[in-house]
Amino acid sequence: MLVFGNYLVGLREGLEASLVVVILVAYLVKSDRRHLLPRIWLGVAAAVGVSLAFGALLTYGPNGLTFEAQEAIGGGLSIVAVGFVTWMIFWMARSARTLSGDLKSHVDRAAEASRASLVVVAMLAVGREGLETALFLWAATQAASSASSSSTAPLVGAALGITTAVVLAFAFYKGALKLNLSKFFTWTGGFLILVAAGVLAYGVHDLQEARILPGLHNLAFDVSDTIEPTSWLGTLLKGTLNFSPATTWLELIVWVSYVAVVMTIFVKRVRASHNPKAATRASTTPQKVTA
Repeated sequence: MLVFGNYLVGLREGLEASLVVVILVAYLVKSDRRHLLPRIWLGVAAAVGVSLAFGALLTYGPNGLTFEAQEAIGGGLSIVAVGFVTWMIFWMARSARTLSGDLKSHVDRAAEASRASLVVVAMLAVGREGLETALFLWAATQAASSASSSSTAPLVGAALGITTAVVLAFAFYKGALKLNLSKFFTWTGGFLILVAAGVLAYGVHDLQEARILPGLHNLAFDVSDTIEPTSWLGTLLKGTLNFSPATTWLELIVWVSYVAVVMTIFVKRVRASHNPKAATRASTTPQKVTA
C-alpha cells in the first residue's frame, strides 16, 4: 500500500508534466518546426535533472543534523509541499482550458528570440511541475515510510506512477488512447486532497517533535492496539492517507480543517464546471489534449 499511494501521486503529477511536453512537441510538429524539437528535449532533460537533484538534496541534505533540526526541516518542507500541491490542484482546474494556447504563444515568442529561449521555455514549463512533484513526493514518502522499515517501496510506487504517466502521454500524442481527462483529474484531485491532508498532519507532528509546536503528548485518540501500524490495515491507511493510529489533537484539527475547507472549494468548482452559465467564470480540466 505504500507503493499504491505514491503510485497515484506520481501518476497524477507526472501526467500533468507529460501533457505539457505533449503540447509543446505536437505544436512544433504541426507547425512544421521539427528542427526546434532538440531544444524542447534539452529543456526537458534539464528540468528532470534539476528535479532529481532537488530530490537528492531533500533526501540527503538533512543528514548530520540534530534530531530536532531534522524534524523542523522535514515538518516545514511537508507544509510547503502541501501548499504547492493544493495550488497545483486549483491551478490545473483554473488554467487547463487556456494551457495549450498559453504554451503555444510562449513557443512562438521563444522561437523568434535567441536559440536558448525555447530551451528555457521547456525547462520552466516542465521544471515547475517537476520541482513541486519532487517536494510533495518526498514529503509523502517521509510520512508513509515512517511506519515501515522499507524506504524504497514509496519511491518504487512514485517511479511506477510517473512511468505510467509518460506512457499515457505518449499514447495521447499518437492518438492511440482517449481518456476523459476531466473525470480523471477530478477523481485524482479529490484523492490527492486526502493525501495532502495526511502529509500536512505529519508535518505538524514533525514540528511538534522539534518542539516548535505544542501538544506532542496530547492525543486525540490512540488506536494502536486495534490498528497496529505494521498490520495490513495500518499499512493500507498509512500508505494511502498517511493515517497515524496515535494522533494528537493538533494533528486532528489540522487534518479536519484542511479537508473541510479545501474539499468544499474543490467540489464547488467541479460542480460549477458542469454549469453552462459558470463555464466562463470557472475553468476546468480539458477532456482531450489539443495541440
